[in-house]
Amino acid sequence: MDGRFEEVITTRERLREIIELPSHRVAGKAIDHIDDICRRFIAASPFVMVATRGADGLLDLSPKGDPAGFVAVLDDHTLAIPDRYGNNRLDTFENLLTHPEVGLFFIIPGNNDTLRVSGKGKIVIDRSLQEKLAVNGKAPTLVLIVTVEEAFTHCPKCIVRSKLWKPQEWPDRTNVPTLAEAMVAHAKLSESVAEMQVIIDDDGATRLY
Repeated sequence: MDGRFEEVITTRERLREIIELPSHRVAGKAIDHIDDICRRFIAASPFVMVATRGADGLLDLSPKGDPAGFVAVLDDHTLAIPDRYGNNRLDTFENLLTHPEVGLFFIIPGNNDTLRVSGKGKIVIDRSLQEKLAVNGKAPTLVLIVTVEEAFTHCPKCIVRSKLWKPQEWPDRTNVPTLAEAMVAHAKLSESVAEMQVIIDDDGATRLY
């Protein structure tokens, strides 16, 4: 037990003593496939977060972004997500080699509702599919295929509370660290923050696709 806190919840029974069961409307909203509602949502989404689990048990959450509808619905149980240029860590793909379970969280800018999808993932090479997923004439090197096991829309409260789509409510970013600052500090790089920023800016300008 962790002595820093009054109580640590360790059983479902105790959890449900505190938080009541969801209504039938919420409990029954999950489906096991991609229907027309899910298709329309995915078609409008330019951003998805991909959750996987590594061999060491640690969870990873990787963002993917492209023009709206970049995640292809191949059929009612299959999604295809193109892999674009990144930092070559390949955290998601490395994880899938040992744990195929994957979770997806689709976001549409300005929209308070979100879509959650979970299932099993695999890494594929398929020239025809890769060409269909090309942007600016550049096809992805690899494609993440997700076999869908569950899908449901998520309530908008978190978006509303955070005022995510209200620029006038956004926090002051003056003291927010940059990627360059974090990389120099965390990786103990010899480059200065300014030098690292030039590298990052150049990478973003020349290696999007």
